[in-house]
Amino acid sequence: MKLVKSIFCAAALMVTTPVFAGGHITWNSVEAESRIAFGSVKKNTTGEVHHFNKVTGVVKEKGEMVITVDLSSVETNIDIRNERITKHVFQEGKATAVITGQLDMSEVDSMKPGEIKVVEVEVNLSFAGIENEVEANMLVARLSENRVLVTTEDFIMVSTEDLGIDAGVDQLMNLAKLSGITRVTPVAVRMVFQK
Repeated sequence: MKLVKSIFCAAALMVTTPVFAGGHITWNSVEAESRIAFGSVKKNTTGEVHHFNKVTGVVKEKGEMVITVDLSSVETNIDIRNERITKHVFQEGKATAVITGQLDMSEVDSMKPGEIKVVEVEVNLSFAGIENEVEANMLVARLSENRVLVTTEDFIMVSTEDLGIDAGVDQLMNLAKLSGITRVTPVAVRMVFQK
């Protein structure tokens, strides 16, 4: 499996599975039940968990998938840190990641309610003008005929260098007067989709 290039790829990984088929049906993410979380370690001793409040996705009837992550919705539980990450790391005006892909909609009936499987997915991530192809394994659970839960099978390890945000992390570290912030972070995804 290729190195996953960004935190925001995780948003896309949760919908590129055959379970979203079903002929002329649109699947939409359930925002209140969906989350992308990521961890960080500062000064080599303090671990923290953060997440994004606004992640939306849709899979259209012919398999076109679009996921949008509002990077300015990052929640670190410290207001000034939220502002600094949005401004310096996520480049404020470019604070949206868009993930696209084409799904094989012919396998809708391959999963029945209560069934769970692990699937490999591939998507394209567009972030601040940088295009990345991403692949990873996701665990999919068919909750009912109309609802699907998708989570990361394991943590996805993300490199800030691969994403091109090291300079922003440097600036964040200097503003917070920290001796260090990790450059590789674990990411977890939990998404619910319904039709």
